[in-house]
Amino acid sequence: MVGNNPSIFQGEGYDFIELREYMAGDDIRHIDWNITAKMQKPFIKIFREERELNVVVASVLNGSVHFGSKKFKQDVIAEIVALLSFSTLKNGDLLSSYIYTDEMVSHLKPSKKLHQVQKSVDEILNFDALNKKVDFKFIADSLFKRLKRKSLIIIVGDFFEIPDFRLLAKKHEVVAIIVRDHLEEKPPQMGFSSLVDPESGSILEGDFNKSSVKSYAAKVHAHDRELYSRLRKDQIRFTKIYTDSSVGVLLRRLFEGR
Repeated sequence: MVGNNPSIFQGEGYDFIELREYMAGDDIRHIDWNITAKMQKPFIKIFREERELNVVVASVLNGSVHFGSKKFKQDVIAEIVALLSFSTLKNGDLLSSYIYTDEMVSHLKPSKKLHQVQKSVDEILNFDALNKKVDFKFIADSLFKRLKRKSLIIIVGDFFEIPDFRLLAKKHEVVAIIVRDHLEEKPPQMGFSSLVDPESGSILEGDFNKSSVKSYAAKVHAHDRELYSRLRKDQIRFTKIYTDSSVGVLLRRLFEGR
């Protein structure tokens, strides 16, 4: 925010352009007193104000977000998008939002209007994510081609596939927000059960005993280690938010911890 209030999103401030002689009506706070003393007449500094930050929020709504023990991941994604969007508009920056699966489902153009927040959140909450797949290569290529101006891109999803955002992160600042549920990372022993894959619709039957559950949890842990390593290598900041987490607190830590 302007003035003494700190912003969690850092813009690029002001660029110094030139010095010129003082004219009636100029802001006296911009007088360069050193040059004024040397030249024996007042000179002021001319600045160019940088344009507002362009914030892009991209929600990845593949079938696996249709899951949650306390709250669906899809609902948490909507909450995250709402908080990020209101923060962006309160900060006076431009907001645009996308919804992706293996294609671009929707796009709201850059705006500073509050009604855009409700529209984007409603689209997320009402979207039928079942049987939808994710294509991170398409997402990265699409954002790279569409966004001409340097932007802060925040990608929200469960990231059960490892993205390649190297090229995108060289052009823009990219932040990844990983939304998960504790139950999908450490499932309980369920005995013989039938599970439905929310992306493909295929049915998996088996004995989910102590050994198989432990093996599954180890695979998820190994996947996340590889995911974190890749994001760090690509210089992408990230955080993980669980469906029972305090979303506002974790987002604040992410953006104030840079």
